[in-house]
Amino acid sequence: MPGIVDTAPERRRPLIVDVRPNSLDDGPGIRTTVFFKGCPLACVWCHNPEAIRSGPEIAFLEKDCIACGECMPVCVPKALGRGPAVAFDRALCNSCGACAELCPTGALKQVGRYWEIDELLPHLLRDLPFYRNSGGGVTLSGGEATMFPRYVEELLRRLKEAGIHTLVETCGLFRLETFRERLLPHLDQIYYDVKFIDEALHERYTGRPNRVILQNLEALAGLAPGRVLPRVPLIPGLTADLDNLRAIGGYLRHLGFAEARLLPYNPLWAEKAVSVGRESGYRHEGWLSREEQAACESAFFGALCG
Repeated sequence: MPGIVDTAPERRRPLIVDVRPNSLDDGPGIRTTVFFKGCPLACVWCHNPEAIRSGPEIAFLEKDCIACGECMPVCVPKALGRGPAVAFDRALCNSCGACAELCPTGALKQVGRYWEIDELLPHLLRDLPFYRNSGGGVTLSGGEATMFPRYVEELLRRLKEAGIHTLVETCGLFRLETFRERLLPHLDQIYYDVKFIDEALHERYTGRPNRVILQNLEALAGLAPGRVLPRVPLIPGLTADLDNLRAIGGYLRHLGFAEARLLPYNPLWAEKAVSVGRESGYRHEGWLSREEQAACESAFFGALCG
């Protein structure tokens, strides 16, 4: 039903796509970013398409395949066959990962594995001196970390006990009561993405309406003043429409936000989408030009700042 968030992933163990240290783009200072697997949205431009599905999957980079055939004998469902490169039938694949373990070039990779918190925490604590010296910390991203509140609550609590700055990047589609009670007490900052004001456009290009997303943002503007930073991804031909940016800027101003951020478009997501079989039909090969970027900034910040 529209507006109701599927909570089934909460009852499953969350998979993690990547744990990336020395990150400078996911919050203040030097950070380690944890990318969770699973998202309630399916944006046609998703920059992390391998993190949309909550279950494990195999990424296949055909350009890296040398057709050595090492993977084929271990593929029980026979999803792999020989050709100029290995032929991969994704419909037959059970994502067991046996092929990826043997692949000598990394053309086959298993995406997503479970980390016990006791296993993950040492990876996050090893850079504690860098966090403290730079004003950094740990960012939970994805995918959508809020889909797994039990796990994330415990992880955040233990990070705060260690004195680490915590931040979550969210699409905003979550149950507010759960977020308020379990995650918000352990969060220093929230990066909150706003893509469209128009509900029909949001549903068309992300797969879900935005009513709950906007309601949650309105609530957090009051519950966590100073901790929420709205962000707008600039997607050519979609969110980077000047009328859309003016509408979002005016909306954020109405909510009392004095600061927000525009996220530049990165076309390099397309190869990752192909590797996990998630081609959406949207494609824009290039970056935004300086002139296009400037026009977006003028429209958005002009409406935000009045």
